[in-house]
Amino acid sequence: MKTQMKKKNTEITNLRKKKYKTLRPVSSGLESILYSPLKALDKGFVRVVDYMGTDASVVQAARVSYGKGTKKKSEDEGLIRYLLRHRHTTPFEMCEIKLHVKLPIFIARQWIRHRTASINEYSARYSILEDEFYIPKKNHLAQQSLINKQGRGNEVDEDTAKEILKILKEDSTRCYENYTWMLNEKNSKEYEKERNSLSRELARINLTLNTYTQWYWKVDLHNFMHFVSLRADSHSQFEIREYGKILLKILSKWTPLTYKAFLSYRLKSAELSMEAIEIIRKMIAGKKVTKSKSNLSNREWKELESLLF
Repeated sequence: MKTQMKKKNTEITNLRKKKYKTLRPVSSGLESILYSPLKALDKGFVRVVDYMGTDASVVQAARVSYGKGTKKKSEDEGLIRYLLRHRHTTPFEMCEIKLHVKLPIFIARQWIRHRTASINEYSARYSILEDEFYIPKKNHLAQQSLINKQGRGNEVDEDTAKEILKILKEDSTRCYENYTWMLNEKNSKEYEKERNSLSRELARINLTLNTYTQWYWKVDLHNFMHFVSLRADSHSQFEIREYGKILLKILSKWTPLTYKAFLSYRLKSAELSMEAIEIIRKMIAGKKVTKSKSNLSNREWKELESLLF
């Protein structure tokens, strides 16, 4: 494992040493982290391997011009904010980014629900997965939420947490050992020369969902922001939210003007229904509004209260 990590670090260092001349728009922020892995969870990472376009590309596409934009940064920023505010998405689709992501399989299954990207995953039919597993920290082990059917509630007690971690580690190790036994590879600890091996595409079915996989993920800026708005949100599962935070950092370096507008109109904003807007109008006019006369469901009413008070 240490030899593999050393080899990977050497490859990244060599990539960062290479210099290319280009006439294309360049993001100085992204260039500073290009190829460098940004750590996620215990063994995962995200790294930018390629990109196309910057804030200037969004402006150029919106104006259908030859130039980089206007001489005044404020005018470009104003246009980008206008585009996001009024949901003009195609100018943002002119920028693209390609990431190398290492993540647990159960998070990959959530991630791939976003069907607006091109993905090429490490093939366990062709290669052997490494013995790397995501093991949560003790303080991230929580009970099933009584309110949210797909969320976490209070932390589990100390003794239960220790037993859960023990089970997770033992199951991960045991399943991986059985996986390599079925493969019967020459580098396996229990290699038996005369024994037939099981095909890799079948042996992999015994692995646990916390096993790490890797892929290349290429997406345009519009869909990148949509992903981040959902996965960096506080309602998202902790593990994928950790990746969402890294993507948010990447966005801030890639297109800083778009990033600021994204915070204003997507991540740090809220969408209000027709009924909610009417309630706010009545409140501004000094009228008292009760839940029973609001035409909102209990959940909608609570959500509006959390925004306003």
